[in-house]
Order: sequence, then C-alpha cells, then structure tokens
Amino acid sequence: MQEADTQILATLRDTDRDRYLACLLSPPEKRRSLAALYAFYAEIARVRDLIHEPLPGEIRLQWWRDILSNEQSSGEGHPLAEALLECIREHHLPVAVLENMIDARIFDLYDDPMQDRSALEGYAGETASALIQLSSLILDPSNAAKSAEAAGHAGVAQTVAGLLLLLPIHHRRGQVYLPADLLRATGLDRETFLAAGDTKAIDRAISAFCGFGRDHLAKARQGIGSISPQNFFAFAPVALAEPVFDRAEKAGARLLQRPIQPAQWQRQWRMWRATWRKRF
Repeated sequence: MQEADTQILATLRDTDRDRYLACLLSPPEKRRSLAALYAFYAEIARVRDLIHEPLPGEIRLQWWRDILSNEQSSGEGHPLAEALLECIREHHLPVAVLENMIDARIFDLYDDPMQDRSALEGYAGETASALIQLSSLILDPSNAAKSAEAAGHAGVAQTVAGLLLLLPIHHRRGQVYLPADLLRATGLDRETFLAAGDTKAIDRAISAFCGFGRDHLAKARQGIGSISPQNFFAFAPVALAEPVFDRAEKAGARLLQRPIQPAQWQRQWRMWRATWRKRF
C-alpha cells in the first residue's frame, strides 16, 4: 500500500495543492486517511474540468456513488477508491454525507443559476463544510461535534473564496455561482453578468459576494473556541479565504479576466501560521 499512498499524495499535490499542504501539516498518523479524503474531494470537484458534457459527468459521479453504496466493495482495484473505503471503515465516517457531497457536485455539471444565498449555503454545507467535519472525525472524533457550527460557516467562507478564484473560468463557461438574489440587489441578472457590460454593477456584485463570505468567516471565527487543537488542522485552509476577499474587492469587474490567486509561498505561510496560532 505504500506505493498507492505515494500515488494518492502525488495526485492530491497536483489537484489541490492547499489541502495537500494541510495534509502534511497534520499529525503523521492521520495523513494517510486525510490524503484519501481530500483526494476524493478534489476528484469529484474537478469532474467538469475533465468531462465537458453533463451526462458523462453524471456517470462518473455515479460510479463513486456505487462504490460507496456497496458495503462489500473493496474499491475494484482503484487505488483512491480502496484508500477512501479503508478510511471510511477505520474512522466510521458517515457514508450518507459523502453521497450528499457527490450529489451536490451534479450542480457543477450544468449552467443553471444559483437561485439565492440559501442555495449557496446548502451547496457549501454539503461540500466544503462537510469536508471539514469529516476531517475532524479523522483527527479528533470525540470533539468533532463541538465545532460543527464553526465548520458550517467556515465551509461557506471557503466556498465563496474558491468561487471568486474560479470566476474567470466559470465566466468563460457561462456558469454563474453568484446567487441570483444578490445579483438582483446589485442591478444584474445572469445574462447581464455574463455580458460583462455594466462594470459598475459587477463591482457591486463582487463586493457584495465578498461581504457574504466575510460574514460567514466572522461567524466561523466566533466559534474558534469550540475547535479542539487536533481538529484545527481541518480548518487550516480557511486561513486562505480572507486574502482572496481582499484581492477580489480590489479587482472588482477586472476579476472576470484576471486571476487573483496569491502566490504559493504566501498560502503556505498563512496555513502554517494558522495551525501554529490556532487562528484563521
């Protein structure tokens, strides 16, 4: 299994560099399980990047669902599937949460609008927030429930930051993750946002979206006291959200054409500092 573990870590490094670092910052005895969970999360998150048609994408997601729903499955010779199933069994992870995570990713395959902020919170809750909670069950299961509320808000903040980073790609595809009610409040709808003609309104929309993310980040920070020292490693990537909000607000409508990802060394430093200070 050592070769498979190395392969999974290498895949995680290539598909989600930030969670790869979060994995390396975690206790050594937890890294194997975290790597499997994070690599699975990255795999289902990038289906739209790998498969450009919705139906084949749904088939790919359904394959993962079938693996999880078959209690007798061993992963069918797929190294990541085998590692994920072993992780689930070792740490008693709730399969239903992982299935909901897969189902939430079906939204990514289509260009349907995000209806409102509540819909986005639900999407984040079943993806990024759920990942933090599952990671906590691996790191310190006896204290995982205490930080569930903080994980919920942290996941929304992470999701908003991630969507801001991907905004140029989504815009080219015709995907709009900014909630429709937020767009209406700033004088836009899906079509006018994609047309990108009213830069002032887009400035307002991006600023409002950042504010939405900041609100959830502030609520997550209020719950820092509920996070055990061991489980803080699950929250380390949340430290990367605030710099994204800062850069996105500064860029405004220019964000549609210009990526704002901070340098890798800056992200690594912020995550290391967060795990050392136990603050994000």
